[in-house]
Order: sequence, then C-alpha cells, then structure tokens
Amino acid sequence: MGRAGARAWPIVVAIVALIVVAVAVARLDGATDGLQVEVTRAGDTPVTVMRSATLPAGIGAPVVLIAHGFAGSQPLMQPFATTLAHAGWIAITFDFPGHGLHPAPMRGGLTDEAESLRTLLASMEQMRAFTQQVGRAGGGDGRYAVVGHSMASDIVVRHAQAHPDIVATVGVSLFAPTIDASTPPDAPRNLLVVHGALEPAMMADEALRVVARVAGPGAVADTTYGRFDDGTARRATASPGVEHIGVLYSPHTLSATRDWLDAAAGRPAAAAAAFVDARGPWIGALLAGVVALAWPLSRALPRVMAQVATGTVRERWWTRRGFAWRVLVPAVVTPLLLWPLPSDLLPILLGDYLALHFVLYGLLTVVAQRLAKRPWPAIPAGRVGVAAVATAMAIAWAVVAVGVPIDRWVFSLQPAPGRGALIAALVAAALPWFVADEWLARDPAAPRGAYVATKAAFLLSLVIAIALNPWRLFFLAIIVPAILLLFTIHGLFSRWTFARTGHPLVAAIANAVVFGSFIAVTFPRVR
Repeated sequence: MGRAGARAWPIVVAIVALIVVAVAVARLDGATDGLQVEVTRAGDTPVTVMRSATLPAGIGAPVVLIAHGFAGSQPLMQPFATTLAHAGWIAITFDFPGHGLHPAPMRGGLTDEAESLRTLLASMEQMRAFTQQVGRAGGGDGRYAVVGHSMASDIVVRHAQAHPDIVATVGVSLFAPTIDASTPPDAPRNLLVVHGALEPAMMADEALRVVARVAGPGAVADTTYGRFDDGTARRATASPGVEHIGVLYSPHTLSATRDWLDAAAGRPAAAAAAFVDARGPWIGALLAGVVALAWPLSRALPRVMAQVATGTVRERWWTRRGFAWRVLVPAVVTPLLLWPLPSDLLPILLGDYLALHFVLYGLLTVVAQRLAKRPWPAIPAGRVGVAAVATAMAIAWAVVAVGVPIDRWVFSLQPAPGRGALIAALVAAALPWFVADEWLARDPAAPRGAYVATKAAFLLSLVIAIALNPWRLFFLAIIVPAILLLFTIHGLFSRWTFARTGHPLVAAIANAVVFGSFIAVTFPRVR
C-alpha cells in the first residue's frame, strides 16, 4: 500500500464509522416514536413513564411496573417499557435505592439480607402507590402487572404475593424462594418465567420448579398450565442464544412478556407485526462505530516517546522467570490472599472487593516485573506535559464516546449524589493493576498475545475469587460479561493509544478512570 493509500484509510474508516453511528442512533431513538415519555420522580425515586400517544380517548390502559436487577438501572429495562407501551400498556420503570440515579443508599447490603429485602420491598410499595396515581390520572383501567429481572424477580414475586389484585407477574432470570410446596397455586397470579438459554442450568431448573407448583412434576417449558381467570396460569420459556443480560434484549423475551400480560389482562392478542424493541443489534452497531472511529482519531494523540526499535527479541512463555509466571502467579495468589479478609471498606456492594482485588493484583504484578528485571519506560524529560495532554484526550474519548451511548441506552452512568468520593476511591484502586498490566503486556519483549492473556488471567482470577466465596461474591459472576466487553473496547483503545503515544501510562490511566468510574457508578451504594 502506498503512502496515499495509507493516508486515505483512516478517512474512509472515519466516514464509515460516522455513518454507522448515525444510523444506529436514529434506530435507537426511533423506538419511542409514537410514545409519550415522561421523566419524573416518585419522592426521591427516579421514574420514567411511557404510554402510547395514539391511545383512543376513553379507552383505559393497564399499568405495568418494570423493575431492574442487581447493579442495573432504568435504561436496562427500557426494551420492556417501549414494547409494552406500544402494545397499549402504561409502562413504568424506576431505580431502586442504591442503584442508578437514586440518591438514597440501599440499606443492609450483603451483611443484612433482611434489611436489604425490606428496603427493596418498601421501594416497590412506594412505586405501587405511584403506579396507582399514574393510572388514575392517565387513563389507567385499574389493572396492574409487574415485571422483574434477576434480583428484582424475587422482589416482584413477593410484592405480587402480598397484593392479589396484581393480574400478572413476569420473572426474568427468576429465583423465587417464597414459592414452595405450601404456596397457593395463584400466589402470585399468572406467573411467566423467562430465562436465557445460555444462563446456568439452575435458572432453567428454577423456572420448571416454580411452574411445577401448578403443573406437577412433569412440567415442561413452553407449555401454559393453569388458567388466567383464576390466577393459576404458569409458563416457563427460554430465550435462545442469550445470557443473563442478553435475555433483556431478546425479541423472544419481549414478545413473550407482552403476550402473557395481554392474555392475563384479557386483552386481544397482538398482531404478528406488532412492535417489539430490537435495540440489541443497534447498540452493538453503535459501539462498533464508536470503537472504529477511535482508530483514526488516535492519530491526533501527541507522541510521548519514540517508537521502540524493531527486532526486539520476544520472551518465551515458559521459562523460570518467563512471561507466563508473571501473568498466572498474581492471578492465582490474589484471590487466595483476599479470601479470608473482610471487604466492607467502602459503602458500595462488591465494589470494595474489586478495589482490593485491583490493588493487590497490581502490586503483585509490579513485584513480578521487578523480579524479572523488566525496566519501566520512564517518560523523557520535558514530555510529562505532553503525556498529560494525551491522557486527557484518551479519557475524554472513552468517557464521552462510550459513556454517553451506554448511559442513554444500556444503563445509567451518571453519578448520583454521594458517588463522587466512591469514583475517586475506585479509580485510585484500579490504577495499580492497569499500570502494571500495560507495563507487562506492552513490553517490547512480551510474547505475542500478551495483552489478551493478561485479560484472560484477570477474569480467571475473578472466577477463582467467586468459587472461594460464592455466597458473598456471587453477583460478580453477573458482571463478568460486562467486564469482558469493556476489556474488548478499551483494549483496542489502549492498543491504538500506545501505538501512537509510545508510552503505556497514557492508556493505563484512561482505562483506570473508565473501569473505576464504571464500578463506582453502577454497583449498588449501601448503608
């Protein structure tokens, strides 16, 4: 490829990426065409109300309350809201205490499960009152249904059991300890259980266990048991090809939920061409466009150090002080050392453990690098200011270009009141590992595939931690796919950043800011 071709490719990539981003944004925004969207509050609780703008006058609409799961927030449940609002329901989403933009912490945390349960149920009661108010003021017909995902599946089941007037309940990725052999077959009324086909088998087992309360021991998926008129209707179904988060975007999940609620409310079945939110692929396209755009834009970064001369001999993976040991030993030792230690240093559920994990893992990697006598690339005199500018530019792109779309269409990334100090603490905690990791993986002598290997080792380390203490760290398993996605996106950013700036510290600081902020903003704030 000639010089002209080399100069043209970044321009071509930028144009294509911008077109993809523009189309994706238009399609994502189009999901609310024809809907009235009201962003408001119920007391301190952030709430969004969606309803059809074309509902004929004098025709009442049923109301559905949609609750997010652990570390979730309103945007994560918007596919349900848009699908149901287009189907003629008044759809309401909200943030639980400690989640999203709710200013109040979630009481109890993991140390007092009963208090956490009371906090979440009290929030449901508050939202029930708000829902009834919205129904009376906005043409509701008096019928009320609930939808909950993961952590909230248990909460909506308990709530519906306490309020028999709720016509239907949908539990996505359900666990329901309050449904047992002594539970009446209509408690809660008309229950649909949905799980992702790629979720652990225990989710399918739980779905059939709950349905078997009505169906008997021979319960199978995709069969409706009981009757809607007496509240005993039960059904379990799996959404193909999706896991714990993907199940929320699955067309199967959304159409099954809409059809179930319509049947329970005695409404006509939706037409085959009825609207079903299909934002999943468009979110993927938007993020792909943003990532692709980062490559040509990275050429605007200032150079901090000269490029390393070619011909550097790469290390072998397996030698006495070889690369593999410097990757694997910190990954294994970190969870073993942290296993017996308390992790309630910060008022953020599980974020405190991740903070300790980042710090210890990073320090152990630094020690391994020192023992292997690998030099840290010092920033040349007079280039510190240039490095600071490059770092600020990298952070700005990661926060704005990635953070804004995720905040708008995936889950809330705006820091609620009380999270500023948490963000600073988590960024500081993440910094040692990202600095050590960039030093290790970007070493000119590192073997090929080093960067991927260090990220796989980090995920392995988290898996070991969860296995050692599943009761306390179980919910970390839920966010592993999100961490993998962030590693992929920001791994490409860091590759292009390093290629341009020549120094690992720039990408290390940018990644620490992104990951630390992500954990501090999304994980539940507790009291």
